Amino acid sequence: MGAALANREFRTVWLAEAQSVLGDQLTTVALALTVYHRTGSALWSAVAYALTFLPALAGGLGLAQLADRYPRRTILVVTAALQAVFIAVMAIPGMSVVWLCVLVMLARLAGAPSNAAQNALTREIFTDDELYLRSQDIRGITTNTTMLAGLALGGVIVTAAGPSLALALDALTFAISALALHHWVRPRPAAGDGDGSWFGAINWVAKQRRLRVLLGLSWLVGLAMVPAGLAAPLAREIGAPDQAVGWLLAADPLGFALGVFVLSRYVSASARRRTVGVLAVVPTALLLAFGLQPGLVLALVVLALAGAAGAYIITVGATFITWVPNELRGGAGGLYRTGLRVAQGVGVALGGVLAQWSGAATTAIMIAGAAGVVLGVPLAMAWRRVLGTDSDAARTD
Repeated sequence: MGAALANREFRTVWLAEAQSVLGDQLTTVALALTVYHRTGSALWSAVAYALTFLPALAGGLGLAQLADRYPRRTILVVTAALQAVFIAVMAIPGMSVVWLCVLVMLARLAGAPSNAAQNALTREIFTDDELYLRSQDIRGITTNTTMLAGLALGGVIVTAAGPSLALALDALTFAISALALHHWVRPRPAAGDGDGSWFGAINWVAKQRRLRVLLGLSWLVGLAMVPAGLAAPLAREIGAPDQAVGWLLAADPLGFALGVFVLSRYVSASARRRTVGVLAVVPTALLLAFGLQPGLVLALVVLALAGAAGAYIITVGATFITWVPNELRGGAGGLYRTGLRVAQGVGVALGGVLAQWSGAATTAIMIAGAAGVVLGVPLAMAWRRVLGTDSDAARTD
């Protein structure tokens, strides 16, 4: 990982992304608390929270195309600056709840193309497969730990400093990121726009069998997310104290960070690519253990191991971006990320439906695990055929 961090351009993009993730969590907490304090309504607070996800889903498919049509450094600088402006306006004391919701949606919509630009630009920075994969490992670990830190510290910061000051500080960090990106990331020309159509990248990906398999492998993460959505009823069901809800939520991301570190430190890029299919099945297969009605300790161990195996998603994402032509990577990356987010949301919702139907969180998690195995095994076999086809092609050449 040290070799990737030695690159100043990557360090700048990486730190800007970490700041953005942390800022998103802080803004979300500030908005939720402000809306709840002003309205006294848990419903309005939940609605305000849900609004923070909609622009990312919509913009991930549409606005991600901008990362191919315009210079990617420009996209990163402009999106960070726009987010700084929108959040600064949110920080004005006395802003109405309606305008707060509108502004947070605009801020998230402005940031929608940035992830596509980050993914594509990082692949341009690192042309070596090993270094690129290590850079994605760093991003994966940082994103998960930063999200945890943002949620844990967000309430403390907003309570201590007040929503307006917290949002003003958040806006300032976005402005600093924009300046750093402009100063330390070298300009590159726009990559191009593929066939010229707005959704050309999506059409191209749809025709590539190996990329369709990678998308399927990434969507399995949705079923592995079911325990996170059922943490509270799960804790009650296994006789754990209320504070165990936080432990159950933290087990997966902590395991994920450890899994990414182990893969990055000890497994080569080619070996990781070969094991992707098997590792993709493991997280959901482990969830079958909830059919044994585990206690708290076993539940935490299972979730941590599932999170560690879930580190395969870093290799899936990196391989997906690598196999897409540079001029289509922005739009294709937006498709990949949006599909991943939708799969996670659907997985959590499905878990709730299964728990309601079965009357038990452990049963719902076990069913999700079984579904993941049933869907994952054919995908793993398809992935093996993809690698075999690529190897035959390489030998022919």
